[in-house]
Amino acid sequence: MDATRTPLITPVLIGGCIIIMLGFAIRASFGVFQIPIAEEFGWLRAEFSFAIAIQNLAWGIGQPIFGAIAEKFGDRKAIILGALCYAVGLVLSSYAVTPGAHQFLEILVGFGIAGTGFGVILAVVGRAASDEHRSVTLGIATAAGSAGQVFGAPVAEYLLGFMAWQSVFLVFAAAILSALFALPLLRAPAPVSKAELEESMGQILTKAFRDPSYTLIFLGFFSCGYQLAFITAHFPAFVTEMCGAIDPSGTLAAVGVTTTSALGAVAISLIGLANIVGTIFAGWLGNRYSRKYLLAAIYTGRTLAAAIFILLPITPTSVIIFSIVMGALWLATVPLTAGLVGYLYGMKYMGTLYGIVFFSHQLGSFLGVWLGGRMYDIYGDYTMVWWIGVGVGAFSAIVHLPIRERILPSGRPPAAAA
Repeated sequence: MDATRTPLITPVLIGGCIIIMLGFAIRASFGVFQIPIAEEFGWLRAEFSFAIAIQNLAWGIGQPIFGAIAEKFGDRKAIILGALCYAVGLVLSSYAVTPGAHQFLEILVGFGIAGTGFGVILAVVGRAASDEHRSVTLGIATAAGSAGQVFGAPVAEYLLGFMAWQSVFLVFAAAILSALFALPLLRAPAPVSKAELEESMGQILTKAFRDPSYTLIFLGFFSCGYQLAFITAHFPAFVTEMCGAIDPSGTLAAVGVTTTSALGAVAISLIGLANIVGTIFAGWLGNRYSRKYLLAAIYTGRTLAAAIFILLPITPTSVIIFSIVMGALWLATVPLTAGLVGYLYGMKYMGTLYGIVFFSHQLGSFLGVWLGGRMYDIYGDYTMVWWIGVGVGAFSAIVHLPIRERILPSGRPPAAAA
């Protein structure tokens, strides 16, 4: 594709950003429902946490499936199926009154996130972008998820102020279906023939599975899921219960944040806001520097931020600083990881290959959310879960270093010369 004739901002990118933004606005809000749902039914914290954990695991299982559906039957069909799963899961969840029902229905929600999330959208956006713009384009699309996070949790908190959580779920179901109006913008390059698709997919999967670098990418993405899912699901409740009192004469009170509950929702929003800048910047850096070293640096930064935060007293100021720092590193791993997969193995099957790697991310998400609730019920706080996150973050920083990010003498990626 001729980079001189391909603009950075395209209809495909705009449409992809709209879908990801709405899907992630809803996904990022689930932590706000942690306390209301548990209090209404008298559940242990682990019950609803396990439901969110199952959602994350189903998202991981569904990601390569929806990636393959998109590559075989078309991106838009995969997105429609994903949006329908998402909406049906939310509607049925609004009528669930037992932990088992919530946990089962989160499978549908998780599959819905997979069909409207990174695996499908980044693949179609990446294929439609030029080589020159691809890394930045992936960063912009990823940042759209953060834009959704900016308003998702506060909107949920606002709606809960005058309607039941069940009604909020119904509003969110309608919102994700409205994302389908962006589908006409997703006119990506035509897929290859079915025969070529089947033959080439087998070859590229074999090549990836035999490559130690692919295994290292898979292992390294685990901690990203653990850290992000734990914070998304438990940080609002953590701030509500553990943060020091808000000064009634301070800046936070002056802008309407007068309770630690409101601060918890705002913290999720701040993470998303900071990540808009951080993710786009990471995409820009990915076009200029080694992606594996950038990933190692991001995981190191997250590890240090979490360790320092939990060692110091939890105050409104420390919550805000941590949210901004962690937000700058939040989804910065996604365009770099997706770009690294596409660089090493080509763009044609990036949806499937990235989806498999993303399964590791969601295994981490499952454990981060579930352990958060389980250990809270056992110990009465989240301290141990935080320190596990610090450990797996350091592990991810290390395992990215041996990845063979090969550059041929021609300057082309290995997949381009294959």
